[in-house]
Amino acid sequence: MDVGGTETKAALISGAGDAGPGRPPTTLAQRRRPTRPTGDAVVEDVAALVADLRAACPHPVDAVGLVVPGIVDEPTGTGVYSANLGWRDYPFTKNLEAATGARVAFGHDVRAGGLAELRLGNARDLRNAVIMPIGTGIAAALVVDHRVIDAPGEIGHVDVGHPDPCGCGQTGCVEARAGSAAIARRYGERANTRVSGAAEVAARLRAGDPDAAITWHEAVDALAKGILLVAALLGPEAVVLGGGLALAGPLLTDPLTRRLDELVTFQRRPELRLAALGDEAGCLGAALLAINMLEET
Repeated sequence: MDVGGTETKAALISGAGDAGPGRPPTTLAQRRRPTRPTGDAVVEDVAALVADLRAACPHPVDAVGLVVPGIVDEPTGTGVYSANLGWRDYPFTKNLEAATGARVAFGHDVRAGGLAELRLGNARDLRNAVIMPIGTGIAAALVVDHRVIDAPGEIGHVDVGHPDPCGCGQTGCVEARAGSAAIARRYGERANTRVSGAAEVAARLRAGDPDAAITWHEAVDALAKGILLVAALLGPEAVVLGGGLALAGPLLTDPLTRRLDELVTFQRRPELRLAALGDEAGCLGAALLAINMLEET
């Protein structure tokens, strides 16, 4: 179960914990539904998805992997804070286990997606990397010595110097300009029209829309400055870009590469890669957390 800022993705997954000679994780069925704010609503919706997928499975489901955004306390199963979905200190593991009767492995959505990309995707050959999905929010899984470390990775809430307010209460955040929802909102305000999302802004950019070009340029600039900070602090070999915005491909990576080249002075300029697992990464990562939990007990 991968709870996102706008959508919750669910998958029934069978397999072992690593790709290779064994039995790599295989997705047997998938479900999606809009994410409702508050922890209680999320547990209610996730429990319904669990029941739906259990009915689709001829065998007992061994465990549930649940990953959520924001600040989390994995050992206690607590959602500490989510600016976008409005919870504080919510006991996800306790409440979901009560609602489903299943064991629950709980984690952070971005770190779980990073774990999947590290074990199964486009970061398998990297020792030190940053795996950064760009969706409604922006955060990062930090890979150090081929391991996803337990760190917040809230790159989306780094102040990169612009005046726009962010939902977290700060101004100047990367997410307030480069998040997919922010791109759609800011384009809509500039062009005085409504768009369905960042993908539509990208399509208008390809068609030569000057308002889309300005909005996209400002998003790339904010993202580049966030990556520059990571490069200065961690010196990763690569930044692996995922999430919906990464589906723009070279439309994102080409100007982002150019802007990084302009900004870098002494920092090691990381290679930019596109994630391999798409929007399945969160569910696969949640499954890996559940598999790890079962293998350790």
